Amino acid sequence: MGHHHHHGNQNHSHAHHDLKGRNLGISIFLNILITVAQVIGGLISGSLSLLSDALHNFSDVLSLIISYVANNLSKKKASINKTFGYKRAEIIAAFVNAATLMVVAVFLIIEAVERFFNPQEIESNLVIWLSALAIFANGFSVLLIKKDADVNMNMKSAYLHLLTDMMASVAVLIGGLLMKFFQLYWIDPLLTLLIAVYLIYMGYDLLKESTKVLMLFTPKSVEVKTIVNAISKIEPIKNVHHVHIWQLNEEEIHLEAHIDFNKDIKLSEFDAILERIEKIVHDDYGINHLNIQPEFGKCDSKNIIVQD
Repeated sequence: MGHHHHHGNQNHSHAHHDLKGRNLGISIFLNILITVAQVIGGLISGSLSLLSDALHNFSDVLSLIISYVANNLSKKKASINKTFGYKRAEIIAAFVNAATLMVVAVFLIIEAVERFFNPQEIESNLVIWLSALAIFANGFSVLLIKKDADVNMNMKSAYLHLLTDMMASVAVLIGGLLMKFFQLYWIDPLLTLLIAVYLIYMGYDLLKESTKVLMLFTPKSVEVKTIVNAISKIEPIKNVHHVHIWQLNEEEIHLEAHIDFNKDIKLSEFDAILERIEKIVHDDYGINHLNIQPEFGKCDSKNIIVQD
């Protein structure tokens, strides 16, 4: 059984993890401050949109803490009873965060609909100042983790929480100004409803992507039949079957397969062929973990996909 790995720069990875952890820590602190201020302000002013923003911010705090813990766990080394280490911690964090976005959104929709039928007068000055504070703090947090959000699903989930909350705070600020100068109090539940719909829109894709990884689905970027055809062209390979391709985390895509040979080759010949296969799947398809079971004249299913 041949098993190959491609590894990146370990020192750079550790330094990057530490920077991510620091940025997440700052964002957690800022969001705790915003949440406390908005809850107090929402209760005093009677603003549902401010309270909904506070609730969303509280979900931010929880999501950022989950992301922070997952970021630290993912640095832990593999062991005898955890052979992959905690490499999936960040994917689980992304799933949990996306799911909480959806739950918060449903709660806000229910509250907004109730408020539409029972509009209340609101102390708009508090709404204006506290939403402005939230815009500043969340905007700073968004800038801190934006770079990592492009390449890491866990950081993307934290980034989405912060970005949606910053946009929600902008909406609340506009609502506060409209209530102050035009007494349009129905704007409050309308904004809450719009924030909730936006949360569902942003959370759905992340929930779908993290679910696919957790369910070991083949990544979108990988075409199984194309890879099988590319490997099958190598002499003296007869066929490639019993293929499994899955994504362990953001950095690792794994491929395992059974390869049937036309003749009973030496182990040294197999090693040379394995190196060719490794180069093809890594360079052309981004697969960096390869596990091949060589076979000659074995009676098993020769289908590409075999249900174990």
